[in-house]
Amino acid sequence: MIRKQLSKEQALQKLKHYCGYQERSHGEVKEKLYSLGVWKKDHDEIMATLIEENYLNEERFALAFAGGKFRMKQWGRVKIKYELKQRQVSEYSIKKALKQFDEDEYMASLKKLAENKYASLKSEQYLVRKKKTIDYLMQKGYEPGLIQIVMNEQNNKAG
Repeated sequence: MIRKQLSKEQALQKLKHYCGYQERSHGEVKEKLYSLGVWKKDHDEIMATLIEENYLNEERFALAFAGGKFRMKQWGRVKIKYELKQRQVSEYSIKKALKQFDEDEYMASLKKLAENKYASLKSEQYLVRKKKTIDYLMQKGYEPGLIQIVMNEQNNKAG
């Protein structure tokens, strides 16, 4: 299939709309450039224009991504950090995004997830329930040290 080559201006307009709709990482925008069939020599110039006109901002993307995944999917810092690295976000932006979480809110989210998961495994034996709960929290991206603290609190309540 032969695709029509977009001019630099057409590609820029499409990408402005693409970035205006939702925060995007630099990697996502580069992928879009390839999918639009834009000449490689024009990529850097288009990216620079998007950054200058504030359509593309890595730090803003990292903050929005991390906040959204924490609030909507209850992801922990480990999983969020991994996902941001996968999207080629800079270490600086990742650190800044992870600092935005209120520690009390973060722990409350972890405790709630632990309690709900543990309660959902009523038919299981105690050690199986505990292991499945820990595995679930690890998969959600919470730090092992914090999981241990929450599970010990859970045991003290139960015991």
